[in-house]
Order: sequence, then structure tokens, then C-alpha cells
Amino acid sequence: MKKVTSINLLLVLACISNQPAVSLYAEEKQSFQEVQDDKQEKHLFIFSGQSNMSRFKPDKVFQPIVEREFGKDNVVIVKDAKGGKPIRRWYKNWKSADGETPREPNGDLYDSLKAKIDKALRNQKVDTVTFIWMQGEADAKEKHGEVYLASLKGLVDQLCNDLERQEINVICGRLSDHGLKKNHWVMIREAQVQFAESLARGAWVNTDDLNDGPDGQGRVRHNALHYSVEGYKILGKRYAEKAIALIRNE
Repeated sequence: MKKVTSINLLLVLACISNQPAVSLYAEEKQSFQEVQDDKQEKHLFIFSGQSNMSRFKPDKVFQPIVEREFGKDNVVIVKDAKGGKPIRRWYKNWKSADGETPREPNGDLYDSLKAKIDKALRNQKVDTVTFIWMQGEADAKEKHGEVYLASLKGLVDQLCNDLERQEINVICGRLSDHGLKKNHWVMIREAQVQFAESLARGAWVNTDDLNDGPDGQGRVRHNALHYSVEGYKILGKRYAEKAIALIRNE
């Protein structure tokens, strides 16, 4: 009975629009197939950076939002973060403004992150990759703001090459207003925005309003280095909204 009703409806629509019923049926079938294909796409979200990323819990807010959008089985999340570390611990070809390389090895934290990615992708393929980066405080402290833009670009290129992808989605969490009196802090904030806006598939997230209020120990902070309990929840929502928009090409 349902099939007969559906066919009758198509015939009525065809008469109204002067379009063959077969054509309408084909368009309806194509639209349904597009929805089904969209539901089958898998999406990898990679989180990395310093302490504000280390304290961030994707499963609290971010993960439920993207799972509602794309389906629980189509979301893969990898996180590896380490507090107090400069970007050279991820970017293997890092050099200072003077062209010097550090004594400590470059890229060891990247290797740790990549190992987690490889494990997550074992026996499965993903359609999109979104890299979410929250870092820069250590580079500001060490006064390496001048090379941060080149370092961030190099890190993303390094990840693209290792994943064998020409392009990935990139979301930068911009440094907060905590250190606005420090020149290199400001330089890194500007570099993060400049880099994100230079990408066809890039975005950045404002964090200036996330570091006021009670922290995890109940202490009320203002313009703190780390975000409040509520701040991390808001950060998750902002990351999710940016990620969905990039994946949807909005």
C-alpha cells in the first residue's frame, strides 16, 4: 500500500510540474543515497598541544556534539598533549630565529601523537581529518614568537605528509588574554590567527573569555593561564562548531 501511495504521489507531482515520474523518482533516490553516503563518512579529530589541551576533555562536550552530527560510529578521536612544552617538541625541523637547533630532540611528542593516530586508524579509513591545536605558551615564555608562524605551518605540513593527505582541516585555539603584556605572547596570538585564516580549511577559536571563574579546585581566577571549568566546556562547544562547519564546507 505504501509503494502504491508513493507512486501515485510521484504521478501527481509529475503532472503538476510537467516532469516525468521516472525523473522525479530518480532524483528522490539520488537524494536518499547522498544522505546515506554522508552517514557512512568517517571523521578523525586530532587534539594536541600544551596544558590547556591536556586539561581539555573531548568526551565532555565536543564528542557528543560531533557524534550527534555525524553518527557515533563515524567519529574517531585521538588526543595527546603535554603541558609546558614548546612547539619544537612536535615540529621536527624547528629552528630559532638565529637558525640554531636545540640540544634536546625535536619532534618526540609528535612521534607519540602519531603512534596514537596510527593505532586509531588501524584497519579503517577516514574521509576527513581535523587537527585541533592548543599551544604556544611555552614558546612565548622562551621568546620564540618570531618563528612561531613558520613552525606551525611546518607542523601541519609534516602531519599532512605523514597522513598522505594534501589538505586537512585545522583549528587553532588562540592564546588567551593572560599574557597580553608580553610581546612574544602577542606575536604568537597573531601568528595563530594569521595561519588559520590563510588556510582554505582553517579556523581559529577565541579563548579570551574562558579563563575567568572557578577552576578545577574551586578557586576563582581572573585572566588565568588555564581555563575555568566552564571555560573548557565552552571551548569544546566552539571546537565542535568550527569542526562541523569545516567538514560541511560552510
